[in-house]
Amino acid sequence: MNTDLCNRIFAESIELYHRTDNVDTPLANPYSPGTIEALLFQKNWIDTVQWHLEDIVRDPAIDPVKALEIKRRIDRSNQERTDMVEFTDSWILQQYQNVTPLPDAVYNTETPAWAIDRLSILALKIYHMSIEAARPGASAEHLRSCGDKLAILLQQRIDLSAAIDALLEDIAAGRKFMKLYRQMKMYNDESLNPVLYQQKK
Repeated sequence: MNTDLCNRIFAESIELYHRTDNVDTPLANPYSPGTIEALLFQKNWIDTVQWHLEDIVRDPAIDPVKALEIKRRIDRSNQERTDMVEFTDSWILQQYQNVTPLPDAVYNTETPAWAIDRLSILALKIYHMSIEAARPGASAEHLRSCGDKLAILLQQRIDLSAAIDALLEDIAAGRKFMKLYRQMKMYNDESLNPVLYQQKK
């Protein structure tokens, strides 16, 4: 488990999605269920579909009813994204269950899977900024600006990848330990969102 694997699979997922570039394309995960590869692929697929839903819903001419439908789909996607991150953290935690933390071990503010979540989104930013940095017909200023942004995103991927790999190495060596805190999102829970549970009275 390292970021080379993550970045490769994220690129595969993004490339496969853009063969159809359709938010309703069914997920066709090429990896065996239960493997970290399958988790990473599914995670990025969710992110990729949601990326394009966010584009669609910002169309100024979109029908309001359609916009609400997409917004609710984005809400469901956000929940799926959170679930996938927590499931991936559970998988990672299991890999290190026999590691005894050192007496001076510290807790990292961010779990590995939430850092990997940022890496997944970064892969999408790089993909789309690469397109914008070479878009036919765009102004020279647009191409220059996007090229500058792309360079920053690429450096950010290098830095974030190194930080994630260092975190995993620290956990494996007992220098850091991880805990799994559930996000406990309330807005999708009918028993916790007042707008929802008050309708049942």
